[in-house]
Amino acid sequence: MTPAAGKRAGRAASAARRGAGFEAEAFLEMMAVERGAAQNTLDAYRRDLEDAAGHFSARGLSMKNADTEAVRGYVAALAAEGLAESSRARRLSALRQFYRFLYTEGHRGDDPTGPIEAAKKKRPLPKVMGEEEVDRLLDLAEAEAENPALSPSARLRAARLCALVELLYATGLRVSELVALPRSVLRATGQAIVVKGKGGKERMVPIGEAAGDAMRRYVSVAREPGRKPEGDERFLFPAASESGHLTRQAFARDLKSLAARAGIPAAKISPHVLRHAFASHLLKHGADLRAVQELLGHSDISTTQIYTHVLEERLVRLVTDHHPLSPVSRD
Repeated sequence: MTPAAGKRAGRAASAARRGAGFEAEAFLEMMAVERGAAQNTLDAYRRDLEDAAGHFSARGLSMKNADTEAVRGYVAALAAEGLAESSRARRLSALRQFYRFLYTEGHRGDDPTGPIEAAKKKRPLPKVMGEEEVDRLLDLAEAEAENPALSPSARLRAARLCALVELLYATGLRVSELVALPRSVLRATGQAIVVKGKGGKERMVPIGEAAGDAMRRYVSVAREPGRKPEGDERFLFPAASESGHLTRQAFARDLKSLAARAGIPAAKISPHVLRHAFASHLLKHGADLRAVQELLGHSDISTTQIYTHVLEERLVRLVTDHHPLSPVSRD
């Protein structure tokens, strides 16, 4: 890129940011204050709005005066660029919320996204591990944590990984919630901890005996004489990272490595897959969907209903096994 072209690109980017304008800042402030949107969510909205503003600016429009055809043109341009359907849907969703905000606040007399129908997405079923695979994973994590032949640093890492895996499967926490657990959870009485989730909302989550034991064993190893503290000790899993605690990426890497040692394909597992396993296995054994919703921290039951395929299988078996007119019951 020539210096002149670089300056033009820089001016275009600045124009895009200005095009998003005061209304975008007001919208983001509303999302933060009224809806409790997390910083990652706000950053995503900002990027999406700036991208749209850049598209409109190149066509002599602003975010505030773009009409329905301009928005349709933007969505079509995203498709032409090869952007994934889910990403296009997310950007259109950001525009919908932005323009509804402008309409509600009286900055516009219409909502240009109203006539635009979003593409109906097929929601994929979550990857789920079988109970036998989870047992293998947990058994190996425990065996490695209790291996006396490991060096002190390796024993600490093994104890930490065991605690993380046990807690994740016992609670179904989001990985961001898990790695950022405060050390204060150790003061919890009984078999439950309080977790701060999306939007700062708190919920109580049972952890179970095995996860509690793994957590306390890890802390005991971490407090052994001669160990230097690493990271911010306000966290249960401190680490030398920008946040002061173990990163999601580091845990995901360690989890895949553990799975490979347990004979489970690395592609089949992630922290999110274990969260899915927690929910699916609960439902399989008779848990109520509303209870699972609360445990997962879903604000909307429709998010939890992705697991209804598990419920459907259980209900079909219930009818097949117990209904007086079913072949099984009549035999």
